[in-house]
Amino acid sequence: MGAEAERAVPEAEEWADIAPDAARRLVGAAVQAFAERGYHATTTRDIAGRAGMSPAALYIHYKTKEELLYRISGIGHEKALRIMEDAAAAGGTATERLSGAVRTFVRWHAEHHTTARVIQYELQALGEEHYAEITALRRRTDRLLRQIVQDGVDAGEFHVADVPGTTLAVLSLCVDVARWFSADGARTPDEVGALYADLVLRMVGAEWAGTSGR
Repeated sequence: MGAEAERAVPEAEEWADIAPDAARRLVGAAVQAFAERGYHATTTRDIAGRAGMSPAALYIHYKTKEELLYRISGIGHEKALRIMEDAAAAGGTATERLSGAVRTFVRWHAEHHTTARVIQYELQALGEEHYAEITALRRRTDRLLRQIVQDGVDAGEFHVADVPGTTLAVLSLCVDVARWFSADGARTPDEVGALYADLVLRMVGAEWAGTSGR
């Protein structure tokens, strides 16, 4: 996994707004370390070394390792929320909005799979206050997708008996892309996004299933 994490670092545009440069480098280094070793096995010395800095220099920008994870989680979950907000606000049918939401959400989790693995699978390591803040962002994302599914049911486009359960299943399917996706794999992020959009439309019984990638 170490080599894969190194190849994935061109995810750096996610951190472009972090300043100064040293703080941005530390975030990028933390993502690599957490993805490769796991949060609990990573030390601040590991992170500082990857960033080409001393452990003491790290504390100038981040008080704790947990604060770094919180920063990474916040940026990642805010991006996920924006993706869903854009999909929910888009015009067109519920089928078109659901297809667009899944395609974009999956594509981001594939393109930024190293970051996504960290924000999705290290969530429990956050402190209580930070955990509550990040889970609130996740609930907002869930509500937006759930509303799209409900809109489809109300319009007769989808055939779903359990909207909350189906929404959870769709989100879980999308998020899991970060666990297995490899830049060296057979499919591109766009191709995976199109595939998953079609799978989800079939899951909800949409009449347009099979046309989402066209």
